[in-house]
Amino acid sequence: MAAVRISSRSGLPSLLLYLGIGIAMGQDGFFDVKFDNAELTQVIGYAALVVILAEGGLGTKWKEIKPALPAAVVLSLVGVGVSVGVTAAGAHYLVGLEWRQALIIGAVVSSTDAAAVFSVLRKVPLPARITGVLEAESGFNDAPVVILVVAFSTVGPVDHWYVLVGEIALELAIGAAIGIAVGWLGSYGLRHVALPASGLYPIAVMAIAVSAYAAGAMLHGSGFLAVYLAAMILGNAKLPHWPATRGFADGLGWLAQIGMFVLLGLLVTPHDLIDDFWPAIVVGLVLTVVARPLEVFISLAPFRLPWQEKALMSWAGLRGAVPIILATIPMVSGIEGSTRVFNIVFVLVVVYTLIQGPTLPWLAKALKIAEDPSEAADLGIESAPLERLRGHLLSVAIPAKSKMHGVEVGELRLPAGAAVTLVVRDDNSFVPAPSTVLRRGDELLVVATDPVRDAAEARLRAIGEGGKLAGWLGTNGRAAEAEPLTGPNVAGALKAVKNLGRTGEAKKHGSRAREARYHEAGHREAKDHGSKDQGSKDHGTKDHEAKAHH
Repeated sequence: MAAVRISSRSGLPSLLLYLGIGIAMGQDGFFDVKFDNAELTQVIGYAALVVILAEGGLGTKWKEIKPALPAAVVLSLVGVGVSVGVTAAGAHYLVGLEWRQALIIGAVVSSTDAAAVFSVLRKVPLPARITGVLEAESGFNDAPVVILVVAFSTVGPVDHWYVLVGEIALELAIGAAIGIAVGWLGSYGLRHVALPASGLYPIAVMAIAVSAYAAGAMLHGSGFLAVYLAAMILGNAKLPHWPATRGFADGLGWLAQIGMFVLLGLLVTPHDLIDDFWPAIVVGLVLTVVARPLEVFISLAPFRLPWQEKALMSWAGLRGAVPIILATIPMVSGIEGSTRVFNIVFVLVVVYTLIQGPTLPWLAKALKIAEDPSEAADLGIESAPLERLRGHLLSVAIPAKSKMHGVEVGELRLPAGAAVTLVVRDDNSFVPAPSTVLRRGDELLVVATDPVRDAAEARLRAIGEGGKLAGWLGTNGRAAEAEPLTGPNVAGALKAVKNLGRTGEAKKHGSRAREARYHEAGHREAKDHGSKDQGSKDHGTKDHEAKAHH
């Protein structure tokens, strides 16, 4: 756990710390553990990568990635081709590797690592379009890279380039279709079927994401693309008990990274890295200074992005455990020189991750494209379904920079059927009045019926973005996905909901009484006509006719 805290605070991907732990435990280390099973490492690495991609997809916001999707797709396809060609040429002519080994290295290191990108970029205040492109690229480019590495690592002649392009296109299409289908069906089921325990929702979400990978692999599609797309759809579907699900996925992602990196550290033999240190530095220099910038500037030329953003994307192509895992494929296939390929990739990833990760925030500031972290934050809203009451209990946390600060409860103007029932402030809870002024740091409990649940959340988000004048300022309050924050204990508030529901019924009854008085004052004739019949059934009928006449 100390390693997790250190990596989070330093801005480094956790790769370096956990690789160091594995190296210290392995050969030439303190414990001298002998481990050389590349095949087992590859299987465990694939499984860990599935979990990491699922966690990354669950945390990807559709509103940020949607405008960046075309650029990310082009960067993941055209960009990979450019990067493989330039890096392979450098490895062949500058380091002296054979063309097969050079192509394998070029393909392996062309994949940006999802774990490294997610862990670093989400701590750097970059514009949403940059973050969206880089996160989507890291989720998409694993698929074509795996296909290329497997093709180059197959014993015998390598297929023609047009055959490889056709295979990549077909596998990506199958993987995308499966991922979208599984994600949509899974989100629909979780929103409409109540599970017997809230703790089952996180497990069900991860199981659905893993099922997308399995289905994609079985149908000869890209399982990695399938799991990422399925998880992204689930993450943007406003599922019940979402903060618990997000926390569970985040914990699984950390465990997958720890296990994968430690295992890779065990697999490497440190004294064998000495001879391949400088070749790794040369290949990494070609990749970082030449191949990656060419990849970005050529792929993104049609999108009219400022050169500063392209420069930052060039430097933000972080490598991590994924290239090291892919470097085990030629070892399992028995390709000549595969051990040297693995050592070069290992050194390259460690050295250039150590350089790129910590300097990324500095470069963003130097290029003047880092966003102000003091901008208003979105609300964290957790929804717990109240099945028997046919409603929802929304737990709303007001961030420090939210424009909901200073707004009165009555000024929220929530739709009929929704009401703020409880406010938690400084560890004290109270039932608010319409004149209660909300403050930053408050946590609210909002009860909403099924028909108005989405409208209530949209209105709350609109107030959080635009303040009390959200409607006049043009904030439409669409329910955009936000990084969830932990709200108050929903289970502890359920006891209060029963009594608060009676208050809501009383308000509804009072509203109906006022409507009846208005109807009586405006329609004397209907009232007199209805008073002629004293029977309760006939009286109800006449009153219904009077309302219809009105």
